[in-house]
Formats: sequence, C-alpha cells, structure tokens
Amino acid sequence: MKIKKTILVLLSAMLSAPIFANERFPDGTAIPDWFRNIEEVKIEKLGKLYRITDHGVVNDSTLLQTEQIQAIIDKAHTSGGGVISIPKGVYLSGALFFMQNTHLHLEEGAVLKGSDDISNFPILPTRIEGRSIDYFAALVNADGLDGFTISGKGTIDGNGLRYWKSFWLRRKFNPQCTNLDEMRPRLVFISNSRNVHLTGVRLINSPFWTTHLYKSENVRLSNLYIFAPREPVKAPSSDAVDIDVCTNVHITNCTISVNDDAIALKGGKGPNADKLEENGANHNIIIEDCTFGFCHGVLTCGSESIHNRNIIVRRLQVDQAVRLLWLKMRPDTPQNYEHILIEDITGNANSFLYIKPWTQFFDLQGENEIPLSYSSNVTMRNITLECNTFFDVTASDQYILSDFLFENLVVKALKPEIKTDFIKNFRLKNVRVNGQVLAQ
Repeated sequence: MKIKKTILVLLSAMLSAPIFANERFPDGTAIPDWFRNIEEVKIEKLGKLYRITDHGVVNDSTLLQTEQIQAIIDKAHTSGGGVISIPKGVYLSGALFFMQNTHLHLEEGAVLKGSDDISNFPILPTRIEGRSIDYFAALVNADGLDGFTISGKGTIDGNGLRYWKSFWLRRKFNPQCTNLDEMRPRLVFISNSRNVHLTGVRLINSPFWTTHLYKSENVRLSNLYIFAPREPVKAPSSDAVDIDVCTNVHITNCTISVNDDAIALKGGKGPNADKLEENGANHNIIIEDCTFGFCHGVLTCGSESIHNRNIIVRRLQVDQAVRLLWLKMRPDTPQNYEHILIEDITGNANSFLYIKPWTQFFDLQGENEIPLSYSSNVTMRNITLECNTFFDVTASDQYILSDFLFENLVVKALKPEIKTDFIKNFRLKNVRVNGQVLAQ
C-alpha cells in the first residue's frame, strides 16, 4: 500500500511539473519558465473591486459614459489600485486609459461597447503601421504598466460597422487611400508594458486592429475569442493580434477569425527602419492550441516588420485561412525572418506557404537602392492540410531564402507544384502531396 501511494505521489509530481521543461526555441535557446507558469487571473488578489454601476454608471447602450468610467479608473489608481468591473449590460464608451495597478474585468453578459464617433477617441502620440505618430487612441489603452490584466467572460465590442462602411466608401472613391486616411480606433492597445494577461473575454467587431502590442514583454493572451466579420460588410484591417517590437508573447487556447491577418508580426518599415530606436525585433513568440477560422494569414511576418526570431506556432486547427504562413517581403524595408517553427497543424487553407514581394504603398523615402532581405531556418512539420496552392512562392533578387525544412507533411493540393531551387538548402523529409511522396 505504501509503495502504491509513493508511486501515485511521484506520478502526481511529474504531471504537475512543466511538461516541456527541456524545450527550446528554434535557435536552440531555452524557452523561459514564464511560458510554462500559466496562472489564472484571480481578481480578488488584484485589489479593491470597483463595479462601475456602484459608482454612477448606468446600463444604457445609447448613453456615452466615457468620463464616468474613466473617473472610476482614476479613483482606483489614486486609491492604490483595483479592478474596474463591468457588470451585465451594455455600456458605451470612448477611449479609456488604464494606469498602474488598475485592471479591467468584464462579468458574464457584460459588454463594453466602443463609440462609433471618432471624436470620442483623442489624437495623441502612439504607434500604428510601423510608425510612431500622432493617431487616435484605442478603446482600451494601457501604457507603461507592470501587471495589467483584462479578464472575465464578457465582451469588448468595437462597434465597427459605421467605420467599415466609411472605409469602403472612401476606398471606392479613392482606391489608393491607406488605412490611416480613414479615421478608425483600435480595440485594445498595450504599449511599453510587461507581465500582461488578457484572458477569457470576447474581443469583437474592431474598427481597425483588434489587439496591438507594442514594446512589451511577457504578454499572455489565453482563452480569448477574437472575431471581426468578412460579410456582409468586411471589417478592413481587423488583425486579431499585432505583435510589434515585443519579447515573450504567449497566445494559447484562443479562437480567432478576422477579415485580415490573425497573428501579424510588426516592427517598422522603410529603408532605414532598422536604425530607428522606435522600431525593433520580435523575439520568443509562441502560439499554440488555438483554433483559426477565416483570416488572411494564420501567421504573417509583415507588412511592417524588420526582424522576427524564435517564433513557434503549433497544435492548431485551421479552417478557411487564406494562408498558413505568409512572409511579406517588403522591398522598401530590410527584413530578417528567422528560426520559425510551424508544427502539428490540421485543417485547410488556400496557400500552405506564401512568400512574394509585398509592394503596396512602396516607398524608398529618397533612397536609391532596394535593401536586401532574408528568411532562414523555417521548419514546417507534422502538418495535415488541404489547400489550393502548396508552394505559393516567387523567387526574387530582393530577398534570399535559405534553410527551409518540410517534414512529415500530408497535403492535398489543387496546385501541388514545388520549386526547390527558390530556396537554398531546402530539405524535404517524408512529404506526401496528393498521395505522392516528393523526392528527398
């Protein structure tokens, strides 16, 4: 009996220990313990609870209450911190700014609804599309915080329909208009922060990017539902998560479907982008155990991106994605996408791998030469996928592709052709396309 009890204790200890304790990033460096130590957000440990309806805010989806909600955030901050809790109901607001030791919690049935009047989002110094400029604040803003959380079972609704219609009308009038020509707020913007956790909530109908992370470290997104429609009105540029000059980002157990890229890695743009302090690289990104519906790219490097290193995407179910992996090679920007691992994926997408020059809004900013870019050490393995085009890659003197590995793939493709000479040191191991094993 004592022996059995000892065995059970040992087994329990083994199961409770980090099961990936010896795992490493694609470049061989150890994965930090932070990725494995996932703690549930417990609002009772975050300070005093400030339920907004106890402080003068009323349940009215037509009444703008930005100032009232912001006053509660300010009060919590000056009183030592606390949790701003949104109860069941619909509450209309413009831009809200969270400060140190304040947190956002949305109870089940709660909806924080963004105003569809852009004047309720102040213009201030911020970061957007690879540039640090004056632009509109997001609905939920957190800058320079340590330990910020958004939690609960409620919804942050960007109320984007009016913005989307206005964008497409402007694009019809002027096909060359950019995202910034049409004034739209993001849903959540977190910058210069660390130890951030967004969990449980629904992030829907963003007018612009849904979740934008800039110059932040140790950011976890777990058990989120992120959605923006592609019909009947498309939600333009509604990226689910934009990771912009960040280190240690963990996206896990999320459900994502948006009318643009699902996970987009940003960092800057322009021929001298790598020389500007405001720009930079993304390091140590893990996306795992998620479900992806329609999106332009499950993982997209670009379009405003300089350097991405140690990116892991694994254990995903994908349905109706346009591209599984999209490397946007921007000819006006020096880029380096390296040590990327895509593994254990099932489902369908239009393109398995998509690499081509991305020339929209090309601008050398007075420089004469196109900078040379690189992508190397990319592994795609243990994947079962149905697609239209397997190898959607274009050769170019703008970039050098090297050290790609396709391993243990079972692919059905309407266009199964592959050109191994486009990539230096391109290895194929146990790759089966339309029932045929490709030459090694």
